[in-house]
Amino acid sequence: MRYFTKEVKIGIAGIISLCMLVYGINYLKGIDMFKPTSYFYVKYKDIQGLAKSSPVFADGFRIGTVREIYYDYNRPGNVTVEVELDKDMRIPKGTHAELVTEMLGTVKMNLILAVNPNEAYAIGDTIPGTVNNGLMEAVTKTIMPQFERMLPKLDSIMTSLNKIAADPNIPATLKSVRKTADNLADATTELRSIMKKDVPQMTKKINTIGDNFVAISGDLRSINYASTFNKIDSTMANVKMVTDKLNRKDNSLGLLLNDASLYNNLSNTGANASLLLEDLKSNPKRYVHFSIFGKK
Repeated sequence: MRYFTKEVKIGIAGIISLCMLVYGINYLKGIDMFKPTSYFYVKYKDIQGLAKSSPVFADGFRIGTVREIYYDYNRPGNVTVEVELDKDMRIPKGTHAELVTEMLGTVKMNLILAVNPNEAYAIGDTIPGTVNNGLMEAVTKTIMPQFERMLPKLDSIMTSLNKIAADPNIPATLKSVRKTADNLADATTELRSIMKKDVPQMTKKINTIGDNFVAISGDLRSINYASTFNKIDSTMANVKMVTDKLNRKDNSLGLLLNDASLYNNLSNTGANASLLLEDLKSNPKRYVHFSIFGKK
């Protein structure tokens, strides 16, 4: 026990802390020091900013980590990337490692696995690498050239817009538009007032009229139209019969209306009666005699 002095204990605690620190740093980098792994190399001309500890994927699943990156100073343009993969991962020959640039600029490595059940890369072999810039490449190769062709047109459009903006009629037009907007606001306010006050009254009246129509429809529905039309037909027949009799001469009214001689006789009789009355008024003694003593 005399060997475990205070200094020894401090040294052992420091070594354990250092080991834990190293393990923690590697764990944060995605490197599991106690997990069995295998390593491979990938050759690139340009790694597009790939960094150590970047994840390595196959079919969307993380299978390893970028362990180290070497630059060949003797042959510029050659970069070797050492990747650490799961020990159970089999890499068929024909597989290539593709670098993909994501939207935010980060770079990840995808293993495009070949279909080769017979041959596979051994630990320490070199896998060919390719570069796929993804969306950034599409922007660079397709969108940017089109944008460059559009720049002269955009410049012309901006010049035209500046001329339009400098036109003195624009402020007057804007003022007119503002007045129109104010008028529309006033009209909207009035319309809202009408909708709030008059429309309910009109709706109430329309409902009353509708109720009256319903009542009238009920009354009309209760009328016996067949009996009414029969009475009308009977009345029309009687009127026709009276009219026919008035047009014939076999009755007094018909003779009076159609025989001129009867009318003339009646007219003469009336005239003679009038003359007789006048004569009676003028000469009453000629027609009436009075005697007090019984004489004629």
